[in-house]
Amino acid sequence: KNVIDAGLYCKKYHLIKIIYVIDVKMFGNLFNNKFNLSLFFLFLFLVILDQITKALVINFFDLYESVPLFPIVNLTFVVNYGFAFGLLNNPSLNQIVVSIVILLIISYFLYLLIKTQDKVFQFTLTLILSGALGNFLDRIFRGFVIDFIDIYIGKYHWPAFNIADSCITIGFAVLMINILFLNKKL
Repeated sequence: KNVIDAGLYCKKYHLIKIIYVIDVKMFGNLFNNKFNLSLFFLFLFLVILDQITKALVINFFDLYESVPLFPIVNLTFVVNYGFAFGLLNNPSLNQIVVSIVILLIISYFLYLLIKTQDKVFQFTLTLILSGALGNFLDRIFRGFVIDFIDIYIGKYHWPAFNIADSCITIGFAVLMINILFLNKKL
């Protein structure tokens, strides 16, 4: 019995060592430098800013209420059940599918963030992840995404968006510029 217990202990210990080594290899360098720590705080700041602005809108605006901010910008409270810019905006049809797809995208971009050493790529992934998480939190806790930034020229309005959408768009734009014009590989 003691030999069996000792063997089980060694197996458990070996498994713990393997898990520790994998963890150190995957995450060990993630917060070892100031740039990565700065990206982490940027990520937290953007997610919190997104959630605070959405909470302010939902608490102080009625649905579809609009307040002029600048000559071409209104704050307008709308909800979005679909993807970006209201694509597939149906509350009953696609909620689970949309949430699963977004969770898979977040997971993939998190994997890329952990694996890459390129600073620009890390920055763009941080923007994209913060935006994706901000909207994902809305879907989980509210069942829809709150949009409120309404840009227009005359009677032509761009679909309303939020801080999270802005992070995703800016991150993706910088990522594409980095890949297409600076010939960086992922």
